[in-house]
Amino acid sequence: MTQEKQAKENSRSQKKQKEKQQDKQQKEKQQDKKQRKKQKKYVRRLIPVWAKFLLIVILSLFALLIGLMIGFSILGDGNPLDVLKWETWQHIIDFVKVD
Repeated sequence: MTQEKQAKENSRSQKKQKEKQQDKQQKEKQQDKKQRKKQKKYVRRLIPVWAKFLLIVILSLFALLIGLMIGFSILGDGNPLDVLKWETWQHIIDFVKVD
């Protein structure tokens, strides 16, 4: 019987040691999280999001105009600046909307 008691005590002590190790690991993890939060540095953006969006829209419109001018002058054999005139677009709309 003494061997059984010793075995039970050993298993109990091993369980306690495992629990202590787990608690210690959890505490270390919590401390690491706290330290990371303290160490975080917030970086101020050089270009705000709204400015990036506006820049993309402006560059897209610029690329569209350049593409229209190139296409109109090369494919259409016209003056590149004629693509910016309303009369040209009215003519294209009238051509597409044949009654």
